[in-house]
Amino acid sequence: MAIKKEMAESKNKVVRSFQSVVSGSFLSREETMRFLPFLLFISLMAILYIANGYYAEAKIRKQNKLTEELKDLRSEYIITKSDLMFISKQSEVAKAAAILGLKESTMPPKKIVVETVNPPNHTE
Repeated sequence: MAIKKEMAESKNKVVRSFQSVVSGSFLSREETMRFLPFLLFISLMAILYIANGYYAEAKIRKQNKLTEELKDLRSEYIITKSDLMFISKQSEVAKAAAILGLKESTMPPKKIVVETVNPPNHTE
């Protein structure tokens, strides 16, 4: 019988506590006013924690986007470099020059040697 009475009182206590939180009457008690600065500090820290989470997620999304863009640019660079290497081959240059009416030289280049004459001495 005593156990049932204690359980009923504890249920009533929980219900009253819940009702005081919902109605806001718990804020007018002196004990709550004593802890108000601490509660405000905890609330501020919770808001900052949530904001930091959003900021970090935004940074991660931006980093992933930039990584994908870097991969795309790297593949574009490789393709462009490959195309340049292909059109820079001697046979491809000869084909492009033939369209313009230029022919590839069949004679090997000659080295031009210039004999230098001793310059006059200007030390006088």
